[in-house]
Amino acid sequence: MSDPASSPNDPALLRIDGAIATITLNRPAAFNAIDLTIAKKLEQLGAEVEANKDVRVLVIEGEGRAFCAGGDLQTIGAATEANSVTPVVGEMLHHYHAFIETVRRMPKLVLSSVHGSAAGAGMGLAFVTDLCIATEDARFTPAYAKIGVSPDGGSTVGIVGTVGTRRALQIFLAEDGFTAQQAYEWGLVVKTVPATELKAATRQLAERLAKNPPAAIAATKSLVYQAATTPTKQQLDAEEHKIIATMHTDDFRVAVKKFTSKSK
Repeated sequence: MSDPASSPNDPALLRIDGAIATITLNRPAAFNAIDLTIAKKLEQLGAEVEANKDVRVLVIEGEGRAFCAGGDLQTIGAATEANSVTPVVGEMLHHYHAFIETVRRMPKLVLSSVHGSAAGAGMGLAFVTDLCIATEDARFTPAYAKIGVSPDGGSTVGIVGTVGTRRALQIFLAEDGFTAQQAYEWGLVVKTVPATELKAATRQLAERLAKNPPAAIAATKSLVYQAATTPTKQQLDAEEHKIIATMHTDDFRVAVKKFTSKSK
């Protein structure tokens, strides 16, 4: 089901099929670069998905030949010329970072499905999601330091959390780009597939993830992301609180009943 409020020309599109929602970056002529229009649309669509109780998995994909080329340098270049970088980039990131925050916070699993190029903030988006699947020929390009800037768009959030500080510094400051296979070896990509199989493989993985009951998804995601910065006692208390809460769901009651009746 497509979002009734969206038109095919919108910079990002939402469709919902049962427990799986898909957001498609839809600026193919600009390789899905992030400008203010797409940032605002993503913020809106992210909020819709977060509020939808039926959705368990969100897939993020790119239309056309690339996943996402990062920040729109046409917009940023014009702002630089006009001496208005602070308000222009500030407004764009206000909306785009709100979307990234929603991706990390929503009690659903978010899966990026990457083909072609993922550069700058596009690379950041690929890895700030909970899981990433990519084509074997996908390319990841940090692109920041080369033009004299530091990362944004959640790039340091997803990458540092996955590979650690030293590898992150290597990625941002010593790599011109890297392959999907390299990303897989570093733990940034869960699986690489031939380009012709990406849609089907993404669907298959999304369906597998959506089999998990919603309370289990929400509690696990929350616990995993807070683990690195939470003192042990506090984390153990959170585990206790959440496992007891999930044991009050019908999903657990049915599963445990099945298990105990089998073992009699």
